[in-house]
Amino acid sequence: MELAFIPSPSSGVLYLGPVPLRGYAFCIIIGVFVAVWLGNKRWIARGGRAGTVADIAVWAVPFGLIGGRLYHVITDYQLYFSEGRDWVDAVKIWEGGLGIWGAIAFGAVGAWIGARRRGVPMPAYADAVAPGIALAQAIGRWGNWFNQELYGKATDLPWAVEITSSADGRVPGTYHPTFLYESLWCIGVALLVIWADRRFELGHGRAFALYVASYCAGRFWIEYMRVDDAHHILGLRLNNWTALLVFLLAVVYIVLSARKRPGREAVVEPGAERADGDAAADDATVDAGAADAADAEDSRKAQDAAKDSDAPAGAGERGAAAGDAGEGTERDAKKDVRDVKDGADSAKKA
Repeated sequence: MELAFIPSPSSGVLYLGPVPLRGYAFCIIIGVFVAVWLGNKRWIARGGRAGTVADIAVWAVPFGLIGGRLYHVITDYQLYFSEGRDWVDAVKIWEGGLGIWGAIAFGAVGAWIGARRRGVPMPAYADAVAPGIALAQAIGRWGNWFNQELYGKATDLPWAVEITSSADGRVPGTYHPTFLYESLWCIGVALLVIWADRRFELGHGRAFALYVASYCAGRFWIEYMRVDDAHHILGLRLNNWTALLVFLLAVVYIVLSARKRPGREAVVEPGAERADGDAAADDATVDAGAADAADAEDSRKAQDAAKDSDAPAGAGERGAAAGDAGEGTERDAKKDVRDVKDGADSAKKA
């Protein structure tokens, strides 16, 4: 008897009036936004311009969705083209079914086109967005929970996922939540790439290669636990062989790239430094102009204050001069009176 389990939603779709809101699509959209947000921060930290990651993502995301769907349809063609199936379902991406291998491969083609149009080196761009892609996968895997798909073998562990649907051959019960395992693994991959990139200054595509190798290592054992139908080669699921091959290619790339081009790119986006310098110069010019204007205003205020202080002083000087003139006139008048008296006295004596 199961003591605890992760319940599955009764439906992967909510309706806002006539508009269906699908959990699978929401998980993908949120994952894309997180990848672009984190990639933009890392790109700016490496010396790139803000907005470049989003501009290139406009090319990468549609290519990735198409590639992921194509890989799924090709490798699981029986779900769409066998007897009793409707091939139109192959385009219903909202019902689930994206192969990460096709999504990364085609997404890389779209990113290459966008990077070429922006004059950005593709390896540097891949390094910047690598952890964000891993987080996008971690979020996107919860879309499988909404669709009740991609679970593992039956188990009674307390974190087992409960499957209630019986559509497409499902058997209700509790199973290993492989979608949860992969989600947690992808979070760990993102943290690993961020740490290693800071510690070893990975460049020239090596951070992206580390993401690929780390993801493949986890995908191999998680894929081994899944019970959904898949093609087998020599006893292993097709995705196990794909993960093993891609893992080896990523490791080889890391080794050869480190020997051939050690270190990290000095410039990731030509012209970004010049643009930053021009912006800084413009800011300095504006600041200098503002300072000059402030100095001119202070000078004008000082002149006005000086004029106000000069006015009373001038009036005082004029008053003092007038007083001196009055005193001189009074002295002259007294002298004249004395002269008249002396003249009269002289006349009497004569």
